Amino acid sequence: MARQTFFSFRYRKDNWRAGIVRNSWVTQERKAAGFFDSAEWEEVKKKSDSAIGEWIDNQLTGTSVTVVLIGADTAGKKWIKYEIEKSHKRGNGMLGILVHNLKDSQGNTTSKGANPFDAYTFKRNDQIVTYPVYDWVADDGYANMGNWIEKAAKAVGK
Repeated sequence: MARQTFFSFRYRKDNWRAGIVRNSWVTQERKAAGFFDSAEWEEVKKKSDSAIGEWIDNQLTGTSVTVVLIGADTAGKKWIKYEIEKSHKRGNGMLGILVHNLKDSQGNTTSKGANPFDAYTFKRNDQIVTYPVYDWVADDGYANMGNWIEKAAKAVGK
């Protein structure tokens, strides 16, 4: 089943790595939200917090799963937290993917970042919910991301 998926990531630090993940997703004829070019991001970040929040909310519209791409310093960032909280509230399935072992445009990897989900105790129907985290390189994200996303969607009944 085709899933429209929102990708949450640290633009400045992980845009190149996020592009690798996104390209693997869309080349399999799937829809991705939350991606934008640098000119669009430069314009969005000049706006007020409420305008940025509204832009993110619009990007989340129609999605059933949110994938948080976890880089070296993703956890705790204001807009990542906002995207996680909004995604959970709207009932999206969620998962994290560690991207630190993906090489950037200069061929460098980075250190493993903290799991941003660890800052929360998520509940759905009075039950504690945990969201899985995979490693793009070690868990062969290119071959397995579709299954991870499908599993996340089914976990929330979508």
